[in-house]
Amino acid sequence: MSDPQTTRRGFLGWLWAGLGVVALGELVWVGLTFLRPRRKSGEDVPELLVCGPVEDFAPGTVTAFPAGRFYLARLQDGGFLAMHRECTHLNCTVPWSQADERFICPCHASTFDITGQVLSAPAPRPLDLLAVRVENGLVKVNPQKRTRRSAYRPEQVVHA
Repeated sequence: MSDPQTTRRGFLGWLWAGLGVVALGELVWVGLTFLRPRRKSGEDVPELLVCGPVEDFAPGTVTAFPAGRFYLARLQDGGFLAMHRECTHLNCTVPWSQADERFICPCHASTFDITGQVLSAPAPRPLDLLAVRVENGLVKVNPQKRTRRSAYRPEQVVHA
């Protein structure tokens, strides 16, 4: 009769197989974590952000509000537009270039004018709008209420 003892070679084979299963499990976990969409956290963004008095924003300027992740544009006619800072192509953060007087996406070179309208592709549509209101001489923006739009229209502008 033979003794069913485990040999050293057999033990190492089982050990390597176990480590391979653990490594494969970790690889699947990392892959699923990478592919899972990020959770939307509304806790770090206020529901209504007071931007400041109307007089603080000169016509033809764009002011960034990092806490709300948006830009507040004061147009030449005195109206306000609040636009989300992500490009509509691949969601890159689009900075405002004062020298060029336009938003220029650093990822794929889409450009937008001060109203968020697409000047050059590959962005498929204008920057998303946020709700703006002017109350008692203060400009207020709701960064949690984003509106997708297909084109700029003058009625989107909020006047003081």
